[in-house]
Amino acid sequence: MLGKKVADFTAAATGGEFHLAAHKGHPVVLYFYPKDNTPGCTTESQAFRDLHPKFARLGCVVAGISRDSLKSHENFKAKFEFPFELISDPDEKLCAQFGVIKMKNMYGKQVRGIERSTFVIDAKGVLVKEWRGVKVAGHAEAVLEFVGTL
Repeated sequence: MLGKKVADFTAAATGGEFHLAAHKGHPVVLYFYPKDNTPGCTTESQAFRDLHPKFARLGCVVAGISRDSLKSHENFKAKFEFPFELISDPDEKLCAQFGVIKMKNMYGKQVRGIERSTFVIDAKGVLVKEWRGVKVAGHAEAVLEFVGTL
């Protein structure tokens, strides 16, 4: 997928629908995370929130994506004052498009879930960078650093 144009999509999000095509001309960061209001996902989202003014100065759009419901996203966004949209993907269409569903070990059990992953799409709509199996510490900073090179 790297180096290829990302297929346009429209998805339910906080604040209405998210249309990828509407952000043409701007870099877009899509970060996939397993679940609203869990420790790692909250920490990751807060890091993107805290760096959001720097992403905005670069003209970059940030959006978080998980399988949670829109209601769950609205609550998560309000609770932590995220300045960006959260996209709801309950039918896993976007998860499939970006290949982020994996079998994971949770408390010794195999479960199917989202592998924490981040994708950067450039102003022309081309996927230029991906991180998979993300470790939260320092991740948002690394993404910001990369976006700064575009």
